[in-house]
Amino acid sequence: MWQWGTRSRRWRLVGAILAGVMAWPAMAQQATDDPASALQCAGLDEREAPASAREWFTRSRLASHCYIYQARAVRIGSSGVRTLAISHDVQQGVEQEVARFLDGPPVVHERRGGIVHPGDDTSAATALASAESVNALYRLRMAGDARIAGRSARILEIEPLDDQRYGRRLWLDADTMLPLKQMLLDERGRAIETFQMTELRDPRLYRGDIEASSPQTPSRDAAWQPGWLPEGFEPRAVSEKALGVGSGDQQLYGDGLATLSLFVETVAGQQLLKPGLHRLGVSHAAVRHREMGGEPRQVVVLGEMPPGVLQRVAESIEWQGGQSTAAVSQDSRASP
Repeated sequence: MWQWGTRSRRWRLVGAILAGVMAWPAMAQQATDDPASALQCAGLDEREAPASAREWFTRSRLASHCYIYQARAVRIGSSGVRTLAISHDVQQGVEQEVARFLDGPPVVHERRGGIVHPGDDTSAATALASAESVNALYRLRMAGDARIAGRSARILEIEPLDDQRYGRRLWLDADTMLPLKQMLLDERGRAIETFQMTELRDPRLYRGDIEASSPQTPSRDAAWQPGWLPEGFEPRAVSEKALGVGSGDQQLYGDGLATLSLFVETVAGQQLLKPGLHRLGVSHAAVRHREMGGEPRQVVVLGEMPPGVLQRVAESIEWQGGQSTAAVSQDSRASP
């Protein structure tokens, strides 16, 4: 049985995934000093009902930030069934979110302010632009009505146009547009994981603006860069506090829906992860040990993506100093 190394290292990576539990689908924020880029929540509940799948998708993104609520949910995946208590609040323009697992290991994920999902800022205009990007990479369509957590919902199908990303099926609350249920689908359309609210308590709209934060974005001048990414994946903002690593060690990329987290670090004094492909909940991690910049380094590519895509990205990492890279150990291709 492989080991992830130290407990803190393992949970650092788990944190990159656990964020997906929270108020999906949401948007990331990019550094901005322009107050106009803040997300304006007032009046969101007074708009006419969405007329298209794209409009339902866009409104669900806005609602995920603007509504204050308490919820109970279940997460069903390869590790079994786990229950959660979720709290989403907005205080003086700052989001505060907590997801607490009620069974199994006592994991609590908290977020204040900075958004962890793809996008450029939290303006309504950017939400529309992000939806346009998703529309170019995925096929969106409405697929009927349902009842989830005692509430009326509309089903939104999100089907990728290639085999380099996973699809989704969303059940959106007919009143608030909040995602009540989501299902992650593999390349064959099979459910990998299901996340579903079992109770949504007193959702109410925040009537002010949600302020923008200032996380760092990946630098094009970083010492290393991926040589290949799936179509549509662009650099995304990432907070150093999110995973406890320096900005030079981590990069985040997204296509408006899916995300890839890339880590590169020197191996000196570190307890290494086993090279190969590993499953971590609903995600996979591709691990390689490579010599880059004259030193042995560990490469980790993590995401809710097809395993072959993660491996290809890991193998494509290039050192920008002009020195050649070479694998210093043979990857194990067997999953743990």
